[in-house]
Parts: sequence; C-alpha cells; structure tokens
Amino acid sequence: MKPVTHYTFGPKQLAALMYACSAICCASLICVAALYPEFHITFHPGWLFSAVLATLSFAGLSWLFAYARFSFGYLIGLYFYAMILGYLWLSTFSQLSYNHALSGLSAAVSAASFLLPALLITTPLRQICPLSIRSVDRLLIAILVAAIATVAAGAKYNFKLVALEDIYQFRGELAFPTILNYAIGIVSSALLPFAYACFALRSHFWRAGLVVLLMLLFYPVTLSKMSLFAPAWLVGLTVASRIIDSRATVVLSVLVPVSLGLILYALHNSGVLASGMSMAYFGLVNFRMTAIPSLAMEYYNYFFATHELTHFCQIRLLSPLVDCPYNEPLAVIIYKYFGIGGYFNASLFATEGIASVGAVFAPLTALACGLVIATANRMSTGLPDRFIMLSGGVLAQAFLNVPFTTTLLSHGAGFTFLLWYLMPREMFEPGPGKQHT
Repeated sequence: MKPVTHYTFGPKQLAALMYACSAICCASLICVAALYPEFHITFHPGWLFSAVLATLSFAGLSWLFAYARFSFGYLIGLYFYAMILGYLWLSTFSQLSYNHALSGLSAAVSAASFLLPALLITTPLRQICPLSIRSVDRLLIAILVAAIATVAAGAKYNFKLVALEDIYQFRGELAFPTILNYAIGIVSSALLPFAYACFALRSHFWRAGLVVLLMLLFYPVTLSKMSLFAPAWLVGLTVASRIIDSRATVVLSVLVPVSLGLILYALHNSGVLASGMSMAYFGLVNFRMTAIPSLAMEYYNYFFATHELTHFCQIRLLSPLVDCPYNEPLAVIIYKYFGIGGYFNASLFATEGIASVGAVFAPLTALACGLVIATANRMSTGLPDRFIMLSGGVLAQAFLNVPFTTTLLSHGAGFTFLLWYLMPREMFEPGPGKQHT
C-alpha cells in the first residue's frame, strides 16, 4: 500500500468546521419545517433565540472532536452529536406536549455520557492471537463467497428493481427466514465494508469494485435505502480521505451533503432550478438522513411520556425474562401511533434510553453504550484511521437509525469489532513482502 499524504486539520480548524456543521444542520431544519409540517416539525421566529441558546450551549461539546484522536467512537460520535443537536433544535419549537426541559437536558447529558468514553478511551488491547496476512486473504475470499450466496438466497424470496419513492409499497411484504435476515444484515453492513476497506487500502481496486457491486445487489433484495446508497457513501469516504485527514472527512461527510441540500433548496425556491431532482435530494439527505433520526427522539419522548416503558423487553434475548407491555416492534408501534413516515426505527438514545428507562435514567444507558464503543476503539487501535472509517462507515449509519443491541448483533457490529482485534497490524505497512506473509 502506498503511503497516503493528505491535508491535516488542526484543532482550531476542526472546531470551526464543527461550528459550521452545527449551524448548517440547524438551518436545514428550518427548511425541513417549511416542507414537512405534517411530521409535527415546526419553526417559529419568536422562539429562535431559545433554540439558538440551547444548541449553542450543547455545541460546547464540539471541542471534544477538535482534540480527540480519530477512532470508531469519533466516527459514530460525530453523527450522534449532529442528531442530538437536531433534537434540541426541534424540541424548542415542538408542539407535542411533554416535559421538553427534562427531555432536552437528558439528551444533552446522554450525549456527554456517550461521547466522553467513546472519544477519549483508545488505549490498545494486547492482541493474543492475531491472524496472519495470508489468513486474512482467505477470509476475504470467504466473505465474497458468503455475500454471493446471501444475495442468491435473498433473491429467491424477493428481487425487485423498484424506484426509491415506491419501496414502502413492497417492503412491508418482505418475509425472509430468520437466519437469512441475520445473514443479510451482517454481510451487507459489516463483512462487505470490511472487505472493501481491505481491498481499497491495498489498492486492489477491481476487488473493491466487486464488493461495491455486491453491496448494490442487496437493494433489490431488501428494498433498503441504506443498501442503495452505502456503496456511494463508502466510495465518497475513500476519495475524501485521500485528500484530507480522517477526522475532517467525518465532519465534512455531514457538512457537505447538508449544505448542498440547502443550496438546492434555495435555488429551487428562487426558480433557478425547476427540476424535482433538487427537492428529491433535499428530501433524501436533509430530511430522511439528517432530520429523521432527531425527529425519532421527539416522537419517542412524546409517546413514552404517557405510555409504559419497555424495560429493554424489545431486546430478543431479554424478552423471555421481562414482562413486555407491547407485542409489536417499537418501530411499528411508533408508526401506528403517529400514522406517518413509515417504521420509526431509532438510535440507542431513543430505544435503549427513552423507551427502555425513561428520560431520567437515559444517560446511564448512553454511558454503557459509550463504554462498549470505547472497547471497540481499543480493539482497533493500531489500524490505519482510513481502514477503521471505511470498514465501519456503514455501521455508523446503522447505529444512527437502529437500536444499539440490534446493530451489534443483527447488523454485525460485533463481528467487525472482533475482526479489528484480530487484524495483523503490519498488513497495511508499506514495503516488500507485506501482502502475503
């Protein structure tokens, strides 16, 4: 692998990027409120000062990203930061009746409880039995074979080339065997991105291209937006991280797409762009990818302010041990209650936090999850930053939209953490004889 030379951002530059990212995300939510009021998203100029005060107070945490070294916790933590910032903004204007002050404080403390261990604990774990480079090469072949077999098995149950706006007409009808459901989640979210990172960093571009193709083939099987856009997401991260350092790449991975959506929104409103493509982009990136995770926290806070908590009964391993007040997944329950937006899967802050233990104790579950991510940091220490970012890039998006325990098990995050621990650290070092020793 050729050594990567790129521009490195200093702490003050990163802090400036973080504040710019925070401001752009809030500005985006003003536009979202204008386009999607049916989702209970509102904006009132008279409450603007309160919203700015709340988000500026929370934005003090952005200095953690300016000084922390890169890790998987940095990657996932940045997206969680943007999500909770968005929730604090939305809740200021919210017309849903619940204790906004308590929920906002809980969200901010939960963010700090998660970020402190996830960003700051990176001391390495001693490897007991790392794999050889030859063993990794064989593993990569096995991953490709497993991916082909999984796509073929899934295609027997469903294979439809459906436009993005029509997927909800068919996705509710999908029914895969349980073992195939696990295989699809683990292969598409964890194993294929891991293989892609290995191939990309060793300049095996044809094999990396094959991985991208296999990831795309999961879209007509699962009708999942993540399956459709994950390959482009990884390629974008790959290109950006060749030019700038990994920490700045992560910040810009939020700042640039959201800013582009705002530009397209402004051009559309001014009549410069008449095409619906600009609003389609805004709806996908600024609304679905950016605003929805924050909105999910709003919905969960409102619902569980007047309904019984789950006490973690939504976790399958614990459901036999806990008397569960609900007989459907939380995403379905929230959707049926609000009647809009499709199934509302949500992050750990909404599910393991708000839904399971309530706003008062949510920071404790956030701390526990942060310690798990800190362990993942320790298991990956010594690997190149770009490898961690590329192999964990899809999982970071999953953590943003899916419960923590579900991402660990059903989406294969636990497998990725284990593979990071077992990876030979010399695999990506330049020099002769490093590829197949």
